[in-house]
Amino acid sequence: MFRKLLLVIAILLVLGVGGVFAQDGEPIKVGAVFDLSGATGDVGTPYAEGVIAYIDWLNTSGGINGRPIELISQDYAYNVETAENLYTQFVSEGVVVFMGWGTGDTLALVGRVTEDQLPFISASYSESLNDPQNTAPYNFLVGTTYGDQLRIMLQYMHDEWTAAGNAAADMKVVFFHNDSPFGNDPLPAGEELGAELGIGGTLRIAMPRGATDFSAELQQADDFGVTHIIIQNVSSPAALLATNVVDYFGSNDVIQIGCLNWCADELFVSRAGEAAEGVLGAIPFTPTTVEVPGQADPVAYLEAQGKTLEEASLHFTQGWAAMSVMAEGIRRTLDAGQELTGENIRANLETLENFETGGLLQPVTFTPEDHRANRALAIYRVEGGVWLQASEGIIDLRAEEGE
Repeated sequence: MFRKLLLVIAILLVLGVGGVFAQDGEPIKVGAVFDLSGATGDVGTPYAEGVIAYIDWLNTSGGINGRPIELISQDYAYNVETAENLYTQFVSEGVVVFMGWGTGDTLALVGRVTEDQLPFISASYSESLNDPQNTAPYNFLVGTTYGDQLRIMLQYMHDEWTAAGNAAADMKVVFFHNDSPFGNDPLPAGEELGAELGIGGTLRIAMPRGATDFSAELQQADDFGVTHIIIQNVSSPAALLATNVVDYFGSNDVIQIGCLNWCADELFVSRAGEAAEGVLGAIPFTPTTVEVPGQADPVAYLEAQGKTLEEASLHFTQGWAAMSVMAEGIRRTLDAGQELTGENIRANLETLENFETGGLLQPVTFTPEDHRANRALAIYRVEGGVWLQASEGIIDLRAEEGE
């Protein structure tokens, strides 16, 4: 299979010691921690591969202004303490920006990132990281926040439910979530919106790590009167839950399931099989089943290695896109003739306005007051074993809230 741990580690070792560069300029050191073997390794591995691939592609294309990227990275197995130690090590080795991963470790590092003035893009989309004026001036969120994802999904479910002639008060939504800061992060936003919409009730149910069956949790949801399930977890446990839902209720038409970013992917569909049919996804990054111009470079890169974008997965392009945004901040700093410091890179990232990634995600805008790339995404639905766009277009909360 494409995502082989040993292959990834081999790539990391090559790039981590400087790689093979075609440029003569001084290398630009980028630090990164990846989850290749921990609790979120199923989605962390393709994301890491996307970051690595973008850097490799960029270096073979001339780097940034003739300067190669030197990636200094390691698998931290989703352990916060390990991430903190690796961060300290990589900063001491001279990295000028950092690519992180999980919510727990990203939040744990916020204070040190601020003190070190180190631009930081992770795969966590926690709303609490968007505080550029106070606690998190160097953190940037490339993906739609978890809170926005949950609000968009819940609003979409509510609109479908009431359009079918049902009362909002009869809608009971259970948030099945990873038992971690990542899993808990968007739940208050969902509960607040549920109350505003007049939904009959919401319930949180944690998904025990390593569980092989969620029947007991589904019994709890059934007792609550569940009509809808929204999952904030990664692909493998989400697929198991979807399969258990069909077994428990006898059909995948009884309960509407929705996945947020980290379980709305190809791995979920392949593991859930027929149970995935009809599942909704709040997806900030375009699935591989929907063609967009920004896929051309990663497709060519992968084809040169005998691989396909479908094998690489949505999370590969997610990592590719995230690294491309950070690279743009570095490029703008060098183009301006400025010293490559964290403070300068941060300021130049804040000049991004409707920056295009060719549709890999919605246009990116950062300002000194707002480090969310956007508040937009589309809803997708699994039909015939693939993710197809379900909403009429992009749902943009900025327009609704007059921002």
